[in-house]
Amino acid sequence: MIVLKGAEVSAGIREQVQQMLAGFEGPAPKLAIVRVGENPDDLSYERGAKKKLESFGLRVQSYAYPLDISDGEFKKAFQAINADDDVTGILLLRPLPGQICGKDIEQMIDPDKDLDGISPVNIAKVFAGDESGFAPCTAEAVVEVLKQKGIAISGKRVVIVGRSMVVGKPLSMLMLKENATITVCHTRTQDLKGTCRGAEILVAAAGRARMLNAEYVGDNAIVVDVGINVDADGKLCGDVDFESIEEKAAMATPVPGGVGAVTTAVLARHLVQAFFKDKKVL
Repeated sequence: MIVLKGAEVSAGIREQVQQMLAGFEGPAPKLAIVRVGENPDDLSYERGAKKKLESFGLRVQSYAYPLDISDGEFKKAFQAINADDDVTGILLLRPLPGQICGKDIEQMIDPDKDLDGISPVNIAKVFAGDESGFAPCTAEAVVEVLKQKGIAISGKRVVIVGRSMVVGKPLSMLMLKENATITVCHTRTQDLKGTCRGAEILVAAAGRARMLNAEYVGDNAIVVDVGINVDADGKLCGDVDFESIEEKAAMATPVPGGVGAVTTAVLARHLVQAFFKDKKVL
């Protein structure tokens, strides 16, 4: 089985970003990372994103708020970030605590600064096949891995396990745009194992540690693991039991070191695209 490592794909996106910025003089594009509370997963992702984007020559500023901040106070603070001309793009770490109305924030965010596709405007554009909007970074990262590895998507049977608005649903639209034939599975899918075994490209985005093993994977399938979980031993793992599929799958992404590394690179590319879109260069 060939291991599809994200570092090589991320390096390719880095070259794209550097080409986009070549010859530009002035302050680099700036990302605002907005976080409420001190969730360890959020903190880890924030550190990783900050390190990656700064290595690309981009600016990053974190805006952290206490877990018990009121809905009104958070909205006031968020609107100030939204209106800041120095902020090129915004990454909102979710989920937000219960007292904050997440739907209101999704409506508030400037679609041109919404780098992770949470605005209804950008979601609609993804479903309409309009490339002027930003798709969720993780969903786009899955397609990026396949394309940069030279894996044909057109005409392939693609099964996506997971139907969230973060990955499953938008990814299905991105795959359709690439002319794949899509099946989206979930907890009520009958014969989930059989459906997954029929996939030429299987994407695991269920959010359950090592849920998919060799019984779910067809011979010579390509497996893309989007999951990020912590197992009973405290180790980071994906939604796929990686070791069990080694004799069946043709290719697979690891966790860690797979799609996650590409997601932050896509975020960087979105930031630069937003920067030049604002300046009417692209």
